Amino acid sequence: MKERRCKLERNTKETAITVEVNIDGKGEGNINTGIGFFDHMLQQIARHGFMDLDIQAKGDLEVDFHHTVEDVGILLGKAIERALGDKKGVVRYASIVTPMDEALSRVTMDISGRPYLHFDVTFTGERTGDFEVQLVEEFFRGLAFNSGITLHIENLYGKNDHHIIESIFKAFGRGLDAATRLDPRIQGVMSTKGIL
Repeated sequence: MKERRCKLERNTKETAITVEVNIDGKGEGNINTGIGFFDHMLQQIARHGFMDLDIQAKGDLEVDFHHTVEDVGILLGKAIERALGDKKGVVRYASIVTPMDEALSRVTMDISGRPYLHFDVTFTGERTGDFEVQLVEEFFRGLAFNSGITLHIENLYGKNDHHIIESIFKAFGRGLDAATRLDPRIQGVMSTKGIL
């Protein structure tokens, strides 16, 4: 089987980021964005998605976290899309429901080549720690639109914003693992059109 890996670098006046993805990894994460809570969430994607991630980011955190979080999403999306290559044999779809204590979230995806984000999450506050909760949507928008994934994220219920966000990131990791699995029954790609 061809290795499904990709390493990319992106430098702007606001951020300098490198991302390395191994879709068929062991769930290992080497992550340093300078934003502790965000690093913890990215580790959830790696661990629960059985994906190896190396993400190193330096951003203008003195301004705020927005540019770093969004740009990591953009570059991670591009790396996932390139690592998947022609998507032959890929299951393509996944729908995962994941709890985190009182919070329950559902992430549904289609690795379709048609980017879309539906984000239906209501938070109880503006921040968890020093992390602005609205950045979760910005991260997943950048990822979805640069990976070509149709992505639906819903929090079904929850009270603690940390738990809500963590249930989303864990569900996304689990969903990506399920949707990127290779099925030997699939000849070519999982589409009647013959391409994704």
